[in-house]
Amino acid sequence: MNMESFRAELETRLNIEKEYIVQELLSMQDDQERLELLGKFNEKYKALIKRMADEEGVDLETSYLNENNNDDPESLSNGQIILGKTMNIYDRLADELYEKIIQQ
Repeated sequence: MNMESFRAELETRLNIEKEYIVQELLSMQDDQERLELLGKFNEKYKALIKRMADEEGVDLETSYLNENNNDDPESLSNGQIILGKTMNIYDRLADELYEKIIQQ
């Protein structure tokens, strides 16, 4: 799995999902409902990672294989590595979404 291309594709797809949620936001009046959109965005993030991993044939539960991993029982899973390397994308886009929510 090429992590850089995975990150770039995830960012593109997550940005599209954010824009869909922003459109949804425009029709909402209730502040609590609007804040719940952040949870929806988080679920979209997790679902996109799972879908993209499936598309690439990556099992998120198996241990991440690298040249230094010799069946270390404390090694990280593919899912943990992906989350660690993509969380900054999620954080940035979630912050942008939050700003839009509080501005409305």
